[in-house]
Amino acid sequence: MTDVVDSDELLRRMQRARACAAQEERAWRARGERLGREGPKDPAEARDAEIRTVAYGVVLRVLDEILTPGKHATPGDTAVKGSAD
Repeated sequence: MTDVVDSDELLRRMQRARACAAQEERAWRARGERLGREGPKDPAEARDAEIRTVAYGVVLRVLDEILTPGKHATPGDTAVKGSAD
C-alpha cells in the first residue's frame, strides 16, 4: 500500500490505535483478574492473560510517548536528548 497520508490522518490513526490498545489492555487485565479469583483450570491461560496485559501496556506507553512526549518520563531516566552515545 503506497497511499500518502497527511499528518492529521496519521495522528488520527495513532489515536485510534492507542484507544484500541487501551481497550485490549483493560479486557486482558479483567480476564487475568477473573482467572486469578476463580483459580485457573489451565495455568497457561492465566500466564497468557498476564503476558498480553503487559504487552498492551507497553504498546500504550510507546503510543503515549509518540502522541504526548514526556508523559511517562521518570526522574531517573538515563536517556539524554541529542546524545548519540
